[in-house]
Amino acid sequence: MKITARSNFITPVILAMARSLSATATVHAAEDMMENMSKQMDMNMDKDMDMAKDMDMPQKSTMKMSGPEDAPTVPPVAGYSEGDRISFLHTEASDQDIAKLLSDMMGSPVIYVPSLALAPAEMLATVFVFANGIKPEDAMGPLEFQPDVFDSPPGQPGYSPLRRIVFVRWNDSAAPRILTTADEVARAVAEGQISLEATDIVVNMPMLEWPGGRR
Repeated sequence: MKITARSNFITPVILAMARSLSATATVHAAEDMMENMSKQMDMNMDKDMDMAKDMDMPQKSTMKMSGPEDAPTVPPVAGYSEGDRISFLHTEASDQDIAKLLSDMMGSPVIYVPSLALAPAEMLATVFVFANGIKPEDAMGPLEFQPDVFDSPPGQPGYSPLRRIVFVRWNDSAAPRILTTADEVARAVAEGQISLEATDIVVNMPMLEWPGGRR
């Protein structure tokens, strides 16, 4: 009787210990499996990176947008700034006659927008338009003399696409020449070679190419 009672007590304890050991083994087996899977994933990632390097595959791609094939184009205009040849557009003008003149010049409509003349002075830069002087054989200004001269190109203080027109006229006693900077215009004024006529006409003239940059 004593042996049976003791046996009845020990058997459940042994079974419980066996279950505990089995559960512990299962946990360890699962942990080992997760660790092996993690190592395998790291190895696969390293292989993929090595393959990408061997194939010179780009890590980043830049998506470029393109417009429709029949999109309208605006003809560029030649000018000067800081001694370099530049290109620009004239898209709107505050004066109706100037808007028509520029439209006829380039065969592309320049919109008449009278409210441009209300722009405050701090929003405006200057464009020098020549009313006489040299008549070049290639690019020319709207009055058929040398191309316009711009002050303050992009990247310099005072740049603005909105330009107030200042007409330039060579004096009778001067020998006209091509001017390519606003400083040259100022020196010619100081030397009595040219006269300036400031206007209230404002034209939107964003640059396409300028000294040291382009769109």
